Amino acid sequence: MAAKKNDWKERLNIVYSTNPNFEYSTDEKEENETLPKQQQKLRVSIEKNHRGGKTVTLIKNFIGTDEDIKELGKLLKTKCGVGGSVKDGEILVQGEFKEKIIELLKKEGYTQTK
Repeated sequence: MAAKKNDWKERLNIVYSTNPNFEYSTDEKEENETLPKQQQKLRVSIEKNHRGGKTVTLIKNFIGTDEDIKELGKLLKTKCGVGGSVKDGEILVQGEFKEKIIELLKKEGYTQTK
């Protein structure tokens, strides 16, 4: 016996219409397809503001899936031997590693990195 799909949880906080022609649709966010490494125009910068005085290296402009950016973030953090995070399409690496990260990205095939 197959379990019935409970989709009511997906529709919490939805206001229903009395219009008989109303069709419910979800606005699922489409993930961008990951561009090839050679077409990625990554920008590496160092930031200190709003970070409690700590310096971070910020990698912006990655176009692709969340999975791919997390994988790249993990690689960079591992190679630099530090922590960091991936959120809002940006990779944060703790510390000042601009030159090292640019080298690593170019070795990985991200040729348009600055």
